[in-house]
Amino acid sequence: MNLDFDIYAYLRLSPTDVIIVCISTFLLVIFAKRFFWDKVLAFLDARKAAIQADIDSGAKQRMEGEAYKEQYEKRLADASKEAHELIETAKANAANEKRELLYAAKNEADNMKAKALADIEREKSAAQDEMKQAIVNVAFEAAKQIVDKEIDEKTHQRYVDEFIEHAGDETWQA
Repeated sequence: MNLDFDIYAYLRLSPTDVIIVCISTFLLVIFAKRFFWDKVLAFLDARKAAIQADIDSGAKQRMEGEAYKEQYEKRLADASKEAHELIETAKANAANEKRELLYAAKNEADNMKAKALADIEREKSAAQDEMKQAIVNVAFEAAKQIVDKEIDEKTHQRYVDEFIEHAGDETWQA
């Protein structure tokens, strides 16, 4: 195996070739700078601006999304609070209505009771008046019979007055 390997022979590099390649590269760069460099820089600047616009747009949309999220959370909290307030108001209204209905029912029952008591008293009074009238009629009949038996008028009047005075009382005894 031969270890004598000459890289320069293999690559065929010579200082002249290197100088020629450098000069040609330099001329290409000058030519490209003269005719194409502005277009390349403009393309790179446009690409940079487009990328920056995309980044800015993404950041703006992210901020808008966060703002919408905050609004949503606030509305959700407000809706929850409003629902709670509506429930509490409904409970309070129901309690008030219940209290008013119970008060009205109690008043109506009291009024009916008072009316019934008044009716009872009126009927009792009417019954007493009828009884007194019946007793007076019986007393007049009795007086008539007594007069027929010739009792003096003073005694008769005293019996009638006493009878009328005590008619319907528990203390009166026939």
